Amino acid sequence: MPKKFIKRYMPDHQKIRNNKQLNKVFGTLLHDPNLLHLNRRSVSMAFFVGLFMAFVPLPSQMIMAAAVAIIVRCNLPISVGLVWISNPVTMPPMFYFAYKVGTWILDSPEHEFVFELSWKWLGTELEAIWQPFLLGCTVSGLVFGALGYTVIRLLWRLHIINAIKDRKNKRKKN
Repeated sequence: MPKKFIKRYMPDHQKIRNNKQLNKVFGTLLHDPNLLHLNRRSVSMAFFVGLFMAFVPLPSQMIMAAAVAIIVRCNLPISVGLVWISNPVTMPPMFYFAYKVGTWILDSPEHEFVFELSWKWLGTELEAIWQPFLLGCTVSGLVFGALGYTVIRLLWRLHIINAIKDRKNKRKKN
C-alpha cells in the first residue's frame, strides 16, 4: 500500500517537535499533527497546495508551499515535494503553457521573441508579457491544483471501497 511506503520516509513528529532550530523559526506552528498525517483531507489538500505553488514563478516556491501548508494544516512534506515538479527542465514548458493560457484568456496576441540568456532580455520580455503570464500561472495553478485534489480524493475513495470489498469477501470465505 502506498500509505505504508510513504509513512516509512516521513519524519518523526517527536523529532520535529523537539528540534530547537525549527522551534526558533516556527515556534509551535510545526506542532500540529496534521502537518505529517496521511489522511484523505491532508494529502489531497497538500496536492492542491504543491501543484498550485509549482506554477508560482518565484524562486521561493518551497518556502511558500511550506507556509501555505502550515496555514491550511495539510501534509507539509507532500506540499513541498510537489513543488519540485517545476524544476529547470520542466519550467520552460510549464511557464510557456501558462503564458499561452493567459493570452487565450485575455484574448491578446502572442508576443514573438527570440530567447537570449541575459538579465536585460528577461526584464524587457517580462515587461511585455507579465499580464498574460501571471494570469496564466494563476489559472494553471488553480486548475492543476484542483485536478490533483480531485484525483487524490477519488483514488483514496476507490482504495477504501476496494479494501471494504476485499474485507467482505474474506469474511464470506471464512
